[in-house]
Amino acid sequence: MHPPESAPRPWKRHVAPLLLLSALWSTASSVTRYSVPEEMETGTVVANLATDLNLDVRSFVERKVKLDHVHNKKYLDINKASGDLFVVEKIDREYLCPTKTSSSCFLKMDVILENPLRIFNVELEILDRNDNAPQFRREAMHLDISESASPGERFSITNAVDMDVGENSIKTYYLSRSEHFAIDLQSGSDGTIYVGLLLKKALDREQRAVHGLVLTAVDGGDPPRSGTASIIVQVLDTNDNSPQFDRQVYSVDLIENASLGTLVMRLNVTDLDEGSNAELLFSYTLYTSEKTQEVFSLDSSTGEIRVKGVIDYEEIKSFEMYVEAKDQGTQPLSSTCKVLVFVTDLNDNHPEITVKSLKSSVEESAEIGTVIAVISVSDRDSGDNGKVELVIHNEHSLPFVLNKSSDDYFTLLVSKPLDREMVSSYEITFKVKDRGSPFLSDNETIKLEILDVNDNAPQFPQSIYTIHLKENNEPGTMLSSLSAYDPDLNENQYLVYFIMEKVIANTSMSMLFSINPENGNLYALKTFDFEREKEFLFHIEARDSGVPPLSSNVTVHVVILDQNDNTPLIVSPWRAQGTVIEQVIPRSTDKGSLITKVIALDTDSFENSRITYQFLQTTDATLFTLNQYNGEVRTARMFSYRDPRHQRLVIAAKDNGEPPLSATVTIKITTVEQAITPFAETTEVPLHYDLFTDLNLYLLIGLSSVSFLLLITILVIIVLKCQKPKPAKALHSNRNSIASQRNSTIADSTLISSDAYWYSMFLAETRKGNVVVRQPLPYGAGYFVSSIPRSTAVTETSESRASTLQESRTSSDLP
Repeated sequence: MHPPESAPRPWKRHVAPLLLLSALWSTASSVTRYSVPEEMETGTVVANLATDLNLDVRSFVERKVKLDHVHNKKYLDINKASGDLFVVEKIDREYLCPTKTSSSCFLKMDVILENPLRIFNVELEILDRNDNAPQFRREAMHLDISESASPGERFSITNAVDMDVGENSIKTYYLSRSEHFAIDLQSGSDGTIYVGLLLKKALDREQRAVHGLVLTAVDGGDPPRSGTASIIVQVLDTNDNSPQFDRQVYSVDLIENASLGTLVMRLNVTDLDEGSNAELLFSYTLYTSEKTQEVFSLDSSTGEIRVKGVIDYEEIKSFEMYVEAKDQGTQPLSSTCKVLVFVTDLNDNHPEITVKSLKSSVEESAEIGTVIAVISVSDRDSGDNGKVELVIHNEHSLPFVLNKSSDDYFTLLVSKPLDREMVSSYEITFKVKDRGSPFLSDNETIKLEILDVNDNAPQFPQSIYTIHLKENNEPGTMLSSLSAYDPDLNENQYLVYFIMEKVIANTSMSMLFSINPENGNLYALKTFDFEREKEFLFHIEARDSGVPPLSSNVTVHVVILDQNDNTPLIVSPWRAQGTVIEQVIPRSTDKGSLITKVIALDTDSFENSRITYQFLQTTDATLFTLNQYNGEVRTARMFSYRDPRHQRLVIAAKDNGEPPLSATVTIKITTVEQAITPFAETTEVPLHYDLFTDLNLYLLIGLSSVSFLLLITILVIIVLKCQKPKPAKALHSNRNSIASQRNSTIADSTLISSDAYWYSMFLAETRKGNVVVRQPLPYGAGYFVSSIPRSTAVTETSESRASTLQESRTSSDLP
């Protein structure tokens, strides 16, 4: 079919009258064929590919249409805007197809479109123009003809040569007017017209020794072209027997690449004459091409034909030689024969691999079936020697596969998922071999880079980080560096760190800690107090900069470590700041009697809260002993009359921290002759939760009642003994209140206490004549403990149990 004509455009010229274009679809080969005359002007439109190939011209740019030429020169190109195939350089048919083995001359090319990949085979037939005139190889041809030559005898002369083909090639020859000679025209198997000089009338050397003729060759072009050569005929004396070949046509087979000097054949010629007229000389006639004469040598004496050049089947498959045998007579006679040499193909050409289209890089997320490259293979040999097989070296270990798309074309496809973190690039080697024996092979290697995608989330080396931080730290202290690792590349591995928001005790984690978003360094924003905050548990998230971003988080456990930053607090005996504790005891106190018990508490923990007691000052070091663990002060011996009435003790309560901290209490002990029950002022200190049961309360009420009656009895005895009543000294008493809480929280300071401690305190206070009372605080917040002298009434407390105790004891005082 013919492509539709297009309207002329400013940038291209259409030569419609001179141009016969035909686009032929070959169903078997899927080849689109066009034809165009040679020497067409640049810009001439050959055809519209978009129309002929049923393609949308708008997709030409998107699909990166391109023209792949088989030849080195680029004669044609595609207008991507219109889809026209146009001439970019004049085409010379004689240059493109120098041999005249065929009248057809084709320019082969491939039209390649991507996304998806499609390849169209296009062949452009170059039509011949009559742009070359016939030419003779020699301007003058000399012929020696014996006068005995018979009319009708034919003499070989040089043919004219015309580079054009078909109708434009040589069609006929004309000889100038002659009564003795005419021309004889013969057609070869390829259509070539061979001319010979024919003797019409016997020659008479004595009448005319030389005949001058003009031979004209005319081609079939319109207008026709012609070329001339002169023929000079020399009439010789008689040699009436010409050499004779045993055959007119010889045929021989010869393998290609035959070694130099190989004997092809020996010509057999006879001459009935004798002497010099029978001595023969062999030579190539002018019909034998120069190429053939370069490949084969002819021994002029023996008629042996041998190989003297390279024989390549892929270049020339057969040779045609015309050999002349001429005798050595005075008037030599000659005859000619044709020798046909057919070349047998050998497997001497390596198969070739050509990468037509290649992606140098592909994302690791590429789907299975993605086209990586288009490869073509070829072999110049024929038969099995030209059949090739293409494979991938180590294909089983690569995520790629070859798919045959046409006879000589293969596509390289992704066959398995790609992972850049495992393999970042591939070197893919293609191996091709033919089916010859032995076979020949070749290989080609391409390199494919795998591009990264954000398919890996950041990973921390640990699932949880435990960080120990001493209390009283400086704000801005760096705690740790929490670095995550992302195996991706570039922005996919650039990480940002931040604290996942969490609120504890109405405080946001971002108010307590800060993290450097670039390197993951974690800092403390405030000073922490172990007595208020023991630990923190929160999460740090690392997020990459990919699209979309991926993230992971890690748990951070910050443990606050205790420091010895709290001085022990003496809670028993209680006294106002800077005051001295006064204690009155009988001088008759026995050895080992409990005088008082010093109780100190330290809000620190572990070794920092372990307290020991020691004397700093004593009036008499031999009189009292101090238990360094429980703080009990006892008499070391009985009092004597030499001992001063007043004893002063300075006791230090020291913790086990580093460095140790301590607190002191001064106790003034006064000895009296009679037993005096000391008075103690009721003091209340609220604590945080209750440890007493109702049974304990009833026990305390009973003990309080008994103590009250005993105290009244002692007072009555003292009054009766003293003539002048002495007012009892109101001794500073103390109520010992110890705050405690069994369980610590992050926001509240804690003091550790146990029932064993309260029990030991209860025994110590009752030995001194006091009653220890524990009462609950409102809403179950805790409890407080009161040390109450037996001889005094309980003062007003904040809770109902203390009031109940007061009412009970008041009622016991009523008559």
